Amino acid sequence: MLYERVGISLSPVKMDMVYSRLARRLRATGTSSFVQYLNNLERGDDSDETEAFTNALTTNLTAFFREEHHFPALAEHIKRYMGKGQHINLWCSASSTGEESYSMAMTMIDLFGTYTPPVTILATDIDTNVLRKAAAGVYPLDRLEKLPRDMAKRFFLKGTGSHEGHAKVRHELQDMITFRQINLLDEKWPMRGPFEAIFCRNVMIYFDKQTQYKILEKFVPLLRPDGLLFAGHSESFYHAADLFKSRGKTVYELTAEAKTRAYHG
Repeated sequence: MLYERVGISLSPVKMDMVYSRLARRLRATGTSSFVQYLNNLERGDDSDETEAFTNALTTNLTAFFREEHHFPALAEHIKRYMGKGQHINLWCSASSTGEESYSMAMTMIDLFGTYTPPVTILATDIDTNVLRKAAAGVYPLDRLEKLPRDMAKRFFLKGTGSHEGHAKVRHELQDMITFRQINLLDEKWPMRGPFEAIFCRNVMIYFDKQTQYKILEKFVPLLRPDGLLFAGHSESFYHAADLFKSRGKTVYELTAEAKTRAYHG
């Protein structure tokens, strides 16, 4: 059911995780058995619970500047567009609770030397719960511990009173980002592109190779011909060698063959 809805393929070793997460949904819905719960989902009468089911089985591990080598590479890539009066469009395609997209925004602010760089970031996820947290931009202080102190001071406002122990990202970062629910398995995506870079990190590992290829194929016309695709550290796209070629350190660019299909607007 999860595979059909969002393409996530769960192996038998995930049984305990699935059991514990869905047991919470049974308690929340007052359902007496897994069979009854799944039968209710299959009937499709409750779209809210279908969404809650998907959210429950989606893993959202993230951190600010996770796989940090990607962010200098992003800055170096965007440098080529500076001074040309060009607006930059970036896509964070599995944004989770927002740390990745805010890291992209901080990188762009530092690169352009202004809190209002000519950059727009689309941040998407299938999980509506994490998108709400991302849009709010409020994090426990321990999530900021690995950030350099000056960076934390420049980009976050420390909470007081009832907000003590938390920090909120500056509104300039929030203004750069649009958070939106998107299922990567949808036949059509609402965005048009072109994007100078797409981050799709640590999400492909949940898909089989066939599903991965379909998604990668749909990235092609959304990237500029010289655009970059950033993947997770344990992901490789050798099975899509006709679409993307590696530039090292899990950064990919379009092949010559794929560039002929890319968006040239």
